[in-house]
Amino acid sequence: MNTDTSHMAWHDVGEPDDFPDGAAWPVLADGLPIAVFRQGEELFALYDLCTHGAAKLSDGWVEDGCVECPLHQGTFELRTGAPCKAPVTEAVRAFPVRVVGGRVEVAGAPAATQPID
Repeated sequence: MNTDTSHMAWHDVGEPDDFPDGAAWPVLADGLPIAVFRQGEELFALYDLCTHGAAKLSDGWVEDGCVECPLHQGTFELRTGAPCKAPVTEAVRAFPVRVVGGRVEVAGAPAATQPID
């Protein structure tokens, strides 16, 4: 997986304390709906729409490094967006996250209009 984010635009989505451990929070980054998750000191960001059904992952439950879709209970890995449990079979887009100057930033393509590359 390519981890070079130098060509991406970074979007401020809040302060680290805005994202409690073990919860999912909806934000907008450059107009895209993103779900931000915190597991301990790590932050993760996924496109906020299940690939199996039209449900917001930010309404889901976080457990064991995965988020469960509230519609059909399929799960996605927080780190990569990969499916963890059926009926989910297609990954959801994962976005790089960083903390700079006390602010959480999510990376996205500068002209991102599609949720999946």
